[in-house]
Amino acid sequence: MEFIVFEESDYAQLIDWIDSKELNYLWGGPAYEYPLSHSQIKRHCAQESVFPFLARHEGQSVGFIELYRASPSEFRVCRVFIASEFRGLGLAQEMVRLATEKAHVEFNANLLTLNVFSHNGSAIKCYENLGFVTTSTQVGDREFEEKVWELSTMEKRL
Repeated sequence: MEFIVFEESDYAQLIDWIDSKELNYLWGGPAYEYPLSHSQIKRHCAQESVFPFLARHEGQSVGFIELYRASPSEFRVCRVFIASEFRGLGLAQEMVRLATEKAHVEFNANLLTLNVFSHNGSAIKCYENLGFVTTSTQVGDREFEEKVWELSTMEKRL
């Protein structure tokens, strides 16, 4: 797997992948409204602290991941997504592992954090397998279609 910098020419691919209101919220939280649009992506990715990447595997675009600089030594892993046809192959774990390495080696991060909805068991298992631990859980902060979604914060020291 390799990362390439996510550019405007890749926006259509991401818009194609995020094909429902629920998936949009699961992936992007309140940062994006559904339907995802070129202008929303452009505005978000233009932020100085946002480092978006497209993951490629065997010549195909398979996913998206973002690193967000929270401070000079802390980065947040955000908006982790593997296209549906590539799920179940261990690619999410590989993608997060590569993002962890990139944050540490290229950006000198010594702490990685992330938020994940507590009902997203496969994502939580993926992060735990990579050494992330849950540090807190927020209840009542996030809601989707009148259902409260519990949000867990996880971290990994590098």
